[in-house]
Amino acid sequence: MKRPLIQLTTMTLAAASILLSMPALAGKTLDGIRARGQLVCGVNTGVAGFSATDSKGKWNGLDVDICRAAAAAVLGDSEKVKYVALNAQQRFTALQSGEIDLLSRNTTFTLTRDASLGLHTTAVTYYDGQAFMVPAKSKIRSAKQLKGFTVCVQAGTTTEKNMTDYSRTNDLKLKPVVFDKLEAANGAYLAGRCQAYSTDASGLASIRAKEAKNPADHVILPELISKEPLGPMVRRGDDEWFAIVKWVVYGLLEAEEYGITQANVDKMKTSTDPAVQRIVGSGEDMGKLLGLDREWLVRALRATGNYGEIFERNVGIGSALKLPRGANNLWSKGGLMYAPPIR
Repeated sequence: MKRPLIQLTTMTLAAASILLSMPALAGKTLDGIRARGQLVCGVNTGVAGFSATDSKGKWNGLDVDICRAAAAAVLGDSEKVKYVALNAQQRFTALQSGEIDLLSRNTTFTLTRDASLGLHTTAVTYYDGQAFMVPAKSKIRSAKQLKGFTVCVQAGTTTEKNMTDYSRTNDLKLKPVVFDKLEAANGAYLAGRCQAYSTDASGLASIRAKEAKNPADHVILPELISKEPLGPMVRRGDDEWFAIVKWVVYGLLEAEEYGITQANVDKMKTSTDPAVQRIVGSGEDMGKLLGLDREWLVRALRATGNYGEIFERNVGIGSALKLPRGANNLWSKGGLMYAPPIR
């Protein structure tokens, strides 16, 4: 009775080994992207540091760089992206309907969104939290001092519900003033129609840095009233595309951890470290498991640099927003960014 079990186990292991070595099928989303020669990426209508156009109409930002890295990985060219500007209420419908391939638009990962919209969050690209901003002249220095205040918020976001919960818990009786469009909410606050503004802390920093006449006239209060893990989303039902987007993000994080940058990625091909070799395509071929070639991550890194470079360029201390890495630092440096190994 033992011999057949041994033979079955051997056969099972052999079959598993064959399956693990087989290249992945492309998947219908990737097939469509390749057929049109372009990745269609949904982004915000304009949040500096995350997704906004410059004076020449070119899209820039952390979320935009995720689109660019994905396009470089699957199409070989980070410029082969069509950007679709979406407000908060449009974003999920655009992805569900197939209007876009990827939603990279400062979107919070929640149970409701993950379980009921037919969508998947792929990986967290920015750990944020909701905060309040007030005019400096108000002398308010804590969210607990906002009792009875009118607060500008955008419709179709987690912001209004979070604020309602916080107001009820702390008996603040906050009065939300809701706007469909981000631009309208920004304008209303800066014009003094609301006594405070509430959204993700990174969004407040963006508004203060880019839209206020004098950033020093506005104070972001220290309390974070929610957890806002932000990341790109894809449709359910295409596991291959889900895996590609997820591992592009993880690859950018892994590259930072191993010191692989936009400037040295090609030189690192001579590394004798097996982990580095897998990232730069000079060792085991990781691309075939995703339906890609072995240079997929190299192209992404050439286009955008690693996660740390993306962060610093768009929202970090060297940018207009001047946000600290904080929770978005690597796990090895006290942050929350921890990527599964590429192996």
